[in-house]
Amino acid sequence: MSTLISAPNPQADPSKVTAWSLIKPYWVSEERWIARGLLALVISLNMLLVYINVRFNGWNVGFYNSISSKNWSAFLRSLTEFSILAFSYIFIITARIWFRQLLEIRWRRWLTNRFLERWLGGHAFYRIERDRLADNPDQRISDDLQSLASTTLSLSLDLLSTVVTLFSFIVILWKIAGPLSFTFLGTPITIPGYMVWAAALYALIGSFVIQRYGKPLVAINYQQQRVEADFRFMLIRLRENAEQIALYNGADTERQHAGRAFKGIYDNWRRIMSFTRRLTIVTSVYTQLANIFPLLIASVRYFAGAYPIGVLFQISDAFGTVSESFSWFINSFSTLAGWRATVNRLREFVRSIDEQHTREAMSPATEHGGINRHMADVTSLQTHNLSLALPNGTPLSRVGSTTVKPGERMLITGPSGSGKSTFMRALAGLWPFGDGSIDVPVSAKLLFVPQVSYMPIDTLRAALAYPSEAEAFTDEAYRDVLHAVQLDEYLERLDEHSHWARRMSPGEQQRLAAARVLLQKPDFVFLDEATSALDSPTEQHVYETLLNRLPNAAFVSIAHRESIAAFHTETLDLERAAA
Repeated sequence: MSTLISAPNPQADPSKVTAWSLIKPYWVSEERWIARGLLALVISLNMLLVYINVRFNGWNVGFYNSISSKNWSAFLRSLTEFSILAFSYIFIITARIWFRQLLEIRWRRWLTNRFLERWLGGHAFYRIERDRLADNPDQRISDDLQSLASTTLSLSLDLLSTVVTLFSFIVILWKIAGPLSFTFLGTPITIPGYMVWAAALYALIGSFVIQRYGKPLVAINYQQQRVEADFRFMLIRLRENAEQIALYNGADTERQHAGRAFKGIYDNWRRIMSFTRRLTIVTSVYTQLANIFPLLIASVRYFAGAYPIGVLFQISDAFGTVSESFSWFINSFSTLAGWRATVNRLREFVRSIDEQHTREAMSPATEHGGINRHMADVTSLQTHNLSLALPNGTPLSRVGSTTVKPGERMLITGPSGSGKSTFMRALAGLWPFGDGSIDVPVSAKLLFVPQVSYMPIDTLRAALAYPSEAEAFTDEAYRDVLHAVQLDEYLERLDEHSHWARRMSPGEQQRLAAARVLLQKPDFVFLDEATSALDSPTEQHVYETLLNRLPNAAFVSIAHRESIAAFHTETLDLERAAA
């Protein structure tokens, strides 16, 4: 069932969908000042953590020298300083995490609202499913947007902190390690800040090796997200259609389908295992060598008596920090691979939303402009030289010019495959394929009732009120329409929360859809096999109730039972177009 459908907004150029175009909008939105303020606060806390780490590095000198010289008072002072630094670190890192999570959930909320608006706006969700433009939009809105917000913040803030840490400790390492002087082939050579260059070279080599072994993980992670979503969707479909599958005794077939779907997960996961194993070996070797490498390099000057043991540990700590900062790409590679896969999925999703109208315009069935549906200052719903076609351009049927006046009752007839339901979609603005135009009264309320109506998982009053909110009608109104369509057993269950598509029989669901019509009081009602699950007496009662209670509404019906014709005064017969 659908209310009046608004025209889609102009879409952006889909070729310009980039990672930045996904990230930027929030930071220039109506929430920009709160977002920027939280970001500045988190960055400031990050800088304080860098400062504390610098202080910890300097603390190494006094602490290890006090141990080496057995200076008890200096040792106690070092412990006091450590306690102050440690408690400060705990407080700041806790605050940083809390404010970063607050920024993350606000960003995710904004992204979710924006994507839902674009996905649901202009019935993009329907066109994407109709034309199979993107798989699993639910996963992209729920999981991928959460990953975009959290991972983008994590990577960007960590990178900023890493850069500041890098420059801070480069200064320390350059100063305390000093130059390395030696003679090569009789020529004296001095390398200033040699420990800095050693850390940079070590990280550069590691980054090159990691990138070489880990690059395929981006594509494999993308594929893993897709196959996981496909498998989850299949299980949801199985659960929602449990009764039909059981009646067909189709459990074994579903098990085979699920097994094949999971095999895609299994095979792709084995590929992830293979590349992760190689990556783990390389990163483990790199990490273990990093523990001893700075001591080996710094020991040359230490054993020459250039500095005491406290400075040696300070150099080792500073080297480790500089090397780790240079190695940000290595340490973040798996996260970057997952983030890139997420961005690619969201870019594809945005393109599918932006390209839906472009694809319709390029269809052979719309090469002459397609079906032009617009709101007009008229009192009747009118079609002008309307013809229907398939998306590939194959003619379906010719409707011609017709008028549906207020209060009129029109029956749409024709053989199966002649386009009766497609005609309804065209009237609703969901089918552009064909030619001609449709004029819809600008102030009229249209209501489309399909054979199987959507039933939200909510209270009964919410299911009755759909697409309005549950609070839109009074309890008396709900009970009145339930009694009118012979659903008296549900009169006292308005606040019961249930999956009504499973709880109600098909006939009860169709009677509930009729009750919705009585609540909404539309000007034009379109019934597409909307009483097919009812027995003849009940069907007659429902039609009589609708027509008597809404005498000024126009009714357009699709039905195969001849008894329905008695409730209509006009007939529109559709015939299949000639091949």
